[in-house]
Amino acid sequence: MQSITLKLDLYEYKQVEATCKTIAEKLGLRKDIVENDLLQLTNLLEHYRDVQHHKALGKQESKIQVPAATATQCITFLKEKDLIKRINELIGKAGITGEETNRILLFIIASSYKMPDTLHGLIQGSSGSGKTRLLKVISYLMPDEDVKRYTRVTDNSFYNQDEYFFVNKLLCFEDLDGLKEDAQLAVRELQSNEILITSTSIKDPNGSIRGGERTVRGPIASLSCTTRGEIYEDNVSRSFLIAVDESREQTQKIIRYQNEISAGLIDKQEQKKVSQFLQNCIRLLKPNEVINPYAAKIQLPEEAHKIRRLNELYQSFVKQITLLNQYQRKQDKQGRLIAEKEDLQTACDILFESILLKVDELDGSLRQFFEKLKAFVDKKGREYNFNRFEVREATGVSKTQQHYYIQKLVQLEYIKQNGFANRGFSYKIVYWDNIAAVRARIKDNLNNQLNEL
Repeated sequence: MQSITLKLDLYEYKQVEATCKTIAEKLGLRKDIVENDLLQLTNLLEHYRDVQHHKALGKQESKIQVPAATATQCITFLKEKDLIKRINELIGKAGITGEETNRILLFIIASSYKMPDTLHGLIQGSSGSGKTRLLKVISYLMPDEDVKRYTRVTDNSFYNQDEYFFVNKLLCFEDLDGLKEDAQLAVRELQSNEILITSTSIKDPNGSIRGGERTVRGPIASLSCTTRGEIYEDNVSRSFLIAVDESREQTQKIIRYQNEISAGLIDKQEQKKVSQFLQNCIRLLKPNEVINPYAAKIQLPEEAHKIRRLNELYQSFVKQITLLNQYQRKQDKQGRLIAEKEDLQTACDILFESILLKVDELDGSLRQFFEKLKAFVDKKGREYNFNRFEVREATGVSKTQQHYYIQKLVQLEYIKQNGFANRGFSYKIVYWDNIAAVRARIKDNLNNQLNEL
């Protein structure tokens, strides 16, 4: 048989059609079968190209090498006792005043982006509470090449990214409230399933419409900010909920820090050096597998919201603490890191407030507001009827935020509304829950389990 050599552009439909016709005639085949074979070849070549592109990007990013002297300093630091506590101190030096538990929790979540079990955090607080700054500072402690920061996301942008664009990246959303449902769905799928597969329509050069698929892969870690944590039911179940500290004490710490910045008492260059040091520490961590010999010996509160997923998040968090301590942990014969009792104790201490939020019916900001309100009314007598002016004075929240909190508490039947709109409403607390007792019970239970390990 005479051989034929053809120069073929697989993206030029008319050329492909003519070539298929020639091949079919020469080989005695059906033209549609040849077209299907070439279409399959095109898809395989596209996949191969994307894989090679991803590998090339990986090699390009891996060129960011930690200098030998710096690497030695970082490894020495990573081998130190009480590493998590020392990291927390450095985070404070990097620019976050107060929020000691929240800041180390967010750092551990963020550092999971290149590990086998990635984590997600949802920072919830009222407007102006400092949640966005908390997110920004933590994100800048991660290697810049691995962080994607977004203030706004259009509906289909995630679905149209390159296949490997998000693999092992930390995604930061400054305002989750601004994401539309399609964008939120894409984030949730990347969080849970680590892949987006979209069936879409593709128009060929001949004008014909045919079906096709687009794939975008994870895994990702993520940090997000919101003022309305309770409405993101699906997001909350996938994430650790972090309530910003809106107490007067924390406000005073922030004001004092802002004044020191303005007075030139804070060395910004030193802050930058601390951030770069922590970035290099993260670069030196390896994504090892982790086994937890004590996994079955810690039981979380059964009344926690979606306990199955919470337990999975807790186990992943323990693994991430072990990974941060990897230069101090033993390995089994398969090279897997072995978690120690200390890792479980650290996880429970850091996660306690987040676990409590999973148990509490009220979200973080609403709980802080209600506790201030209870303290005010308790001084007056539990039967005291109060109005909105008194509430604003007692809690220090804005008129808009107060309206939202009161309406939510009325809806949940924690307080009762009396009167008429044209004469003004008065309110009375009808459900005096005891979150302090719940906190103590859960704390004692977890400590007892840890002591028995």
